[in-house]
Amino acid sequence: MIASFLFVVIAGGLLSSLIGTRLVGDTIVSQARNKVKHDLNTAWLVYNHSLDRIRDVVQLTAAGRTLPQFMESKRWKNLEEFLIRRRKDFGLDILTLTDARGKVLLRTHHPFHTGDDQGSDPIVQRVLKGEPAASTVIVPREELQKEWNELAERAFTPFVPTPKAKEVPISRETSGMMLKAACPVWNGNGRLLGVLYGGVLLNHDYQIVDKVRDLLYGEGRYKGRETGTATIFQGDLRISTNVLDEKGHRAIGTRVSEEVYRAVLERGEVWLDRAFVVHDWYLTGYRPIRDLTGKIVGILYVGMLEAPYLDLRNKVVYSFFGIGVLGVVIVVLLYFFITSRITRPLREMAAATAKIAEGDLSVEVAGKSEDEIGRLAKSFNYMLVRLKQARKELEDYGRVLEEKVEERTRELTKMQNHLIQSEKMASMGQLSASIAHEVNNPLSGVLIYNQLIAKKITRGDFDREAILDYLSKMQHELSRSTKLIRSLLDFSVQSEPKIKEVNVNEVLNRALELGIHAGSKENTRVEKDLHPLPTFMVDPDQLEQVFVNLIMNALQAMPAGGTLILRTYMENREVKIAVQDTGCGISPENMNKIFTPFFSTKKEVKGVGLGLSVVYGIIQGLKGRIEVESKVGEGTTFTVCLPITQE
Repeated sequence: MIASFLFVVIAGGLLSSLIGTRLVGDTIVSQARNKVKHDLNTAWLVYNHSLDRIRDVVQLTAAGRTLPQFMESKRWKNLEEFLIRRRKDFGLDILTLTDARGKVLLRTHHPFHTGDDQGSDPIVQRVLKGEPAASTVIVPREELQKEWNELAERAFTPFVPTPKAKEVPISRETSGMMLKAACPVWNGNGRLLGVLYGGVLLNHDYQIVDKVRDLLYGEGRYKGRETGTATIFQGDLRISTNVLDEKGHRAIGTRVSEEVYRAVLERGEVWLDRAFVVHDWYLTGYRPIRDLTGKIVGILYVGMLEAPYLDLRNKVVYSFFGIGVLGVVIVVLLYFFITSRITRPLREMAAATAKIAEGDLSVEVAGKSEDEIGRLAKSFNYMLVRLKQARKELEDYGRVLEEKVEERTRELTKMQNHLIQSEKMASMGQLSASIAHEVNNPLSGVLIYNQLIAKKITRGDFDREAILDYLSKMQHELSRSTKLIRSLLDFSVQSEPKIKEVNVNEVLNRALELGIHAGSKENTRVEKDLHPLPTFMVDPDQLEQVFVNLIMNALQAMPAGGTLILRTYMENREVKIAVQDTGCGISPENMNKIFTPFFSTKKEVKGVGLGLSVVYGIIQGLKGRIEVESKVGEGTTFTVCLPITQE
């Protein structure tokens, strides 16, 4: 036992130390990677801010009065001086003006090449359509030479052999990567005079990367190396960086590792992981740079030297592990000191308790001392006495309990059979009554039309069209009765309606006509306020059933007469149909029960309360809802709300 406990203590302590050191180490590295992610986002903001600045300079220059005036008056010398001054003031490498077809009118660098067509340039193309544009672009060497020979020389970069880089068949880069923006130049009458574009060549330009480094990492160094760096890649080639090579020079011409190349340049992913940068491991972030068409043309990189974080992690891990080992040693020493005083009497008690565990309650534990072990022995002996008494009581109680359980089981079985039979009889009665009540509405309409036909025949009025119309309505109501029975029986599982295009107001008028014939009263007045509504794709029979039920309920709520108000209108992209009465109203305690099957407040009316539950089921099937407002003694308003767009 002692050996086992000792093993658990030592193993637990060592395991805790290992887990703790691992968690601490992972936390340090995780925080460093989170910082890299944040730094990459910041660098991206700086990069885009540089592009936005170029766009603002070009846009403000093109939007001013000076440029259009010089162009229209053909004051080319003044225009040249103006654009050269703007280019220098704002630190642009190029600032070029074309005509309305993209032909170059003026450049701001010697030898001031003109006449070439820039209309095929994607940025200029977009501006010729009247839209400003700004993006990162790759500029071929011949185009750089047209702008300024020095730009072509800056862009020329031999490849420097780089460990872990992807093998490529070329050994140098002649094109350049530029932040470029263009804007249209309009005259006072809104006529396009030309396009002004400007840009900054990123090759061997260190403003952005140094600004990112100073902003994020300052001048910090670790063991003679920069703690944080930033780079702009053209493809996989470093063209602007503050990463230093072995000689302390900027590592222009070195290339990204093949692993990063495939992830960022080929798959377009953001890379956040450790990577080998020139000659050191860094915690890095790489983000693809895209041109105006979305094509990946380069990479923006930030990285922190991994060594400081690894050294910090190792220092914390070693300290944590040392504290853990020291704690285990102290615990083991305390364990031996304490257990040596209590294990001997406990072994004596163990022999006695073994017999008790086998069921021998006659044994007694010897305990003559007055210390904790002695008091434990006395308590143990008292527990044995109580166990003997409890065993006897349990045996007696078990016999009585078995007899009571058998008796209660017989009673519950008899009661359950009685309840099942009663529930069956109640359900059969409710279902029969509900069918009779709900079919009564359409059959009342059939009876009315039958009486009208009988009156016409009795008077000798053989109006063929009227009689055929009555017969058609009778056939319609009988068909609806059949569908009503099926709907009532299937209320718990609503079937999909047979939809077609219908006019809601027409269906409401038809339902009103049936309701008035079937349940009208001399003192009842009908008011209609029907607004034009869009047609609906619904089952007209089900919709008519809803309106008839609501109208009949309204009429039955006004036994002494009153006003029946029908309104249709649109609100919040819903069609709303309101049926209002001035009857007795619904009490607050019944408001939450009115849509419950078999609930009814009309004791004098034959029915079992399925009308509103059927209405509720139909409206739910139409993806709508029904609202109720009622005041006792003033009346009730049922509002059917149907969405204009129905799926």
